[in-house]
Amino acid sequence: MTAEAPIAPAPLSYGRLIPVTVHFDDLDALGLLHNARYPLLVERAWTELWQEHGVRFDGDWVAAGDACNAVKELRVTYEVPVTSPGTYAVHLWLERLGTTGLTYGFRLCSADGLTTYARGTRVLVRLDPATLRPAPWSDTFRAAGRALLRPAD
Repeated sequence: MTAEAPIAPAPLSYGRLIPVTVHFDDLDALGLLHNARYPLLVERAWTELWQEHGVRFDGDWVAAGDACNAVKELRVTYEVPVTSPGTYAVHLWLERLGTTGLTYGFRLCSADGLTTYARGTRVLVRLDPATLRPAPWSDTFRAAGRALLRPAD
């Protein structure tokens, strides 16, 4: 028996492709990835990506900086069912980077990025930890975010 070569990701013109794992217990009674797991896999991919840039939450909202944010909107469209455990990927990018908010796009896809299972957007608002009112993203966060912006069509 020969070992299979790792799947090479398709080249992306924008954003990042982050590997994720679907486990057996992520599937529902029909053997499909449960609809609530899609956003969870996307969240885990974003957490991994932002941690590369030093953005993390360790229990202290004041120290969290740009990680002190809240979801304003989430939209998901399910296109092709995920029917088995294994390695997949999440393609992540920013659609819009505002002063206090952003909209990111995502696709849950095959490990090589060629098959899309679900896609969507999520709007986040950066919060001041004392007032829970919108607050500006840091310059460091904005610089990292600009690198993820999807080019205009």
